[in-house]
Order: sequence, then C-alpha cells, then structure tokens
Amino acid sequence: MAFKKALLLSFVFSTLFICKGFSRQITPAGRDTSYIVVRNVIVLGNKKTRTNVILRELGLFPGDTLWLRDLGSTLDQKRKQLLNLSLFLNVTVNVKNWQDNNVDVVFEVWERWYTFPIPIFKLADRNFNQWWVEQGRSLKRVNLGVRLFQDNLTGRNDEVRAELQMGYTQRVALSYDLPYVDKSFRHGVGFIFSYSRNREINDSTFENKQHFFKQDEFIRQLYTIGLSYSYRKAINTRHQVFLTYNYEKVSDSVAIYNPNYLGDGHTVARYLNLMYRISYTRADSWTYPLKGMMLQAEAEKMGIGTLDDIDHVRLRLRIAGYWQLARKTYGALGLRSQVKFTGNAPYADQKAIGYQEDYLRGLEYFVVDGTSFFIAKSTLRQELMNFKVNLPVVPRKFSAVPFRLMLKIYGDAGYAYSKRYGYGMLNNRFLYTGGVGVDIVSFYDSCLRVEYSINQLGQKGLFLHTKLDM
Repeated sequence: MAFKKALLLSFVFSTLFICKGFSRQITPAGRDTSYIVVRNVIVLGNKKTRTNVILRELGLFPGDTLWLRDLGSTLDQKRKQLLNLSLFLNVTVNVKNWQDNNVDVVFEVWERWYTFPIPIFKLADRNFNQWWVEQGRSLKRVNLGVRLFQDNLTGRNDEVRAELQMGYTQRVALSYDLPYVDKSFRHGVGFIFSYSRNREINDSTFENKQHFFKQDEFIRQLYTIGLSYSYRKAINTRHQVFLTYNYEKVSDSVAIYNPNYLGDGHTVARYLNLMYRISYTRADSWTYPLKGMMLQAEAEKMGIGTLDDIDHVRLRLRIAGYWQLARKTYGALGLRSQVKFTGNAPYADQKAIGYQEDYLRGLEYFVVDGTSFFIAKSTLRQELMNFKVNLPVVPRKFSAVPFRLMLKIYGDAGYAYSKRYGYGMLNNRFLYTGGVGVDIVSFYDSCLRVEYSINQLGQKGLFLHTKLDM
C-alpha cells in the first residue's frame, strides 16, 4: 500500500512539474527587435491534402509578426510540424516577395503514398528474441495476412485501417479516425471494431516466464467495439476519450486449469472501458525525437455498471525528454509508470513489466506480473552516419531513401508491485539493466534497434527491436 501511495504521488508531482516547466517563458533582454510581418502563407505541392488542414497545423497566419533574429529557427520549427504529420516525404520553406517588412512565406510539400496494402508477417510472441530462442523460431507462432492502410482518405489527415490475419491469432479489424469534423479544426471522432480467436493463450506465469495452454480447438475469443472523441485546440496538446465494449470468452478447460484467469472459474468477461488521455508533444520528430519533450497521461475506468466482470481504476504516465548535448550527441531520459486500484484482479488483468512497450532493455525474456510499476530509461546517442541511397526503379520523389545510424549506450531501472503474484524472482524487487547498441532510422519512420544488453542477473544477449525505446 505504501508503494502505491508513493507511486501515485510521483505520478501527480511529475505531471505538475512538467506542466509548470511547459508554462515558463524566458524573454531575453537587449536583443535585436527587428521583425517582419507575414503577408500571405502559401502552400504548394499538395494534391491530396487540403490546404486548410496544412495551415491549421502550421499555426502561422497573415498578420503574424516574426522576429528576424529567430526567423530561421521559427520557420524550421513550422517545417518540422508538417513533417510530424507523417503525410509528407519532405517540406521546404522560403520567404519571398519581401517589401518593406512584409513577406510571403511559402511552404512546398512532397506528399507520400497514402495507400499501403502491406503483408502481415508478425510474431505472436512479445519480442523477436523470445520467439527465436525460447519458442524455437516456430513458424506456428507467426501471424500472416494483409493490412490495408489508407491514410489521408479525404485529405483531412483521416485514417482507415483494415486487417485480415491468419496463423497463431486469427483476427479481423477495422478502424477509422477523423481528426477534424468542425470548421475550427479542433474536434475529431473515430471508431474501432476487432475480433480475434486463438488456439493457445498465455494462461499463467511461473518464475517470471509465461506459460501457454494449447488445444486443437479455439479456446479464446475476444470482441472489441468502441468510439473515440478528440479535442485539440493547440498544436502540441491533444485530449482524447475512448469508450469500448469488450467481450472475452475462454473454454472450460482454461477455467479448470487456471480458475483465476478470468476470476472465480469464469469463462466469460464483459466490461465497458472508459479512458481519458492527454498528450503533449513538442519535439523535433514524433517518431524518433532527438530534441524536445513528450508527455502522455491516462486515467481509465474498466468496468462500468453491470458490465464490470473486470473492474479497476488505472492511472498511467509516460514522460520523455530529449536534449542535444554536443554536435551529433544526444541524451534522453524517460519514465513509464502505472498505478492500478483494483480488488481481487484476475490473472488477465495483472500485466506489468515485460508486456508491449513496458520492458527493461535486457529483460526481454522475462515478465513481471503486478498492478503497479515504474520504469526509468536513460540513453546517450552519437550519430555515426547520415546518408541517402538512391533507388533507380521508383518515382523520383520516392527514390532517395534516408538512413541515419546512431550509436548508443543506455541504462534502465524499474520496479513492479504485486500483492498477489509476488513469488517470482523479479517481483517486488528493484530491477536494473544496461547495454550498448545501434539504431538504424530510415524511410517512413521505420527504426531497427540492435542492442547488446546485460541485466542484474548477469545474463547477456543481443536483442532486436523495431520501435522507439522510450
């Protein structure tokens, strides 16, 4: 209980501290006060994306005043804001028609491909190493299918996702997100539907390792349907509300083998989930940031009214700061934390460290079940190479593929609290890891991480990942 209170206080004070830091502004005295006035904001090159959507993301309007001393950095920040939409391959900005102190600011964009039918080859396990080493790289634990991405469907940065998947998990899913439904470009809506079924499930944990239960017939089915609402008044801050209905059913054999999987030997769990999320992003890149800050906080109520077979209140915080320390040298600090208030939570609602992106680098083979946790990460990066490869057989605007190689050293620490599942060697214990690695960043926001890590148990290994580590 004391740990929960301490974690809750750290959650609150961290949020207040960061928000206070966001609100501070320092205006140096004695600097050049020369300025220009924006006469027109002109957008070129957009064939699909609506111009008013681009102008909304820029936050630059006719009549705005720009200080000459900061002109280069201000316009570059606006350029990066457009790149962070993931709608454009490149953006350039120029000042033209300079008369007295009035200018036109011209942005030229190169639009991406917006339709992606992508084959699915996805591992069923938590990470590549677990599949390769512990599961013997079995092809039976691979998901195959097709995923259709239709970005920018109507030119308003709206997204359609459709998925048909076979293999370890059979799944169909459809979602749509429309970020702007009003003339002020502040309100957005979306929906999601998915259905999946499995012949094998992770039904329990033993010594911080997942145990799997398998039968010939399908033993788990999961339905999810939901709606979302978003509000975004400013450029960097977004508020979102999600309401989903979830239905999970397992076979009698699962409930017999582990009666606490859904709790009290139940085979069906129905629950409503209401979640509020606030996100603040002010970084040079939203996909691989090197300078800036990211904040995401969530408050969730799972189990509402009579649909409360799984019932908890959860608070979650993710914070990351990025700094340039020297030429081509960058530092990063991150924190992930969760506090969950629940009664007699079933096993399916006891996932803490080791699941999804909540892991320590070097402990990829382990899971730590529990209700509350924190993970702190630190990384020092040095850019080794930054180059482009020209592909001769594709259209010119897509032919230059950028690559950036970043050498890094890192250290992680964490702790997971569990009142019920406290028997593992990593449960209710301070954890720490470290290592060195290389990040390969390329086209369409892709990132391959190659890492050599060591953990507090003295275990060493080479690990591969394809997502940002904070």
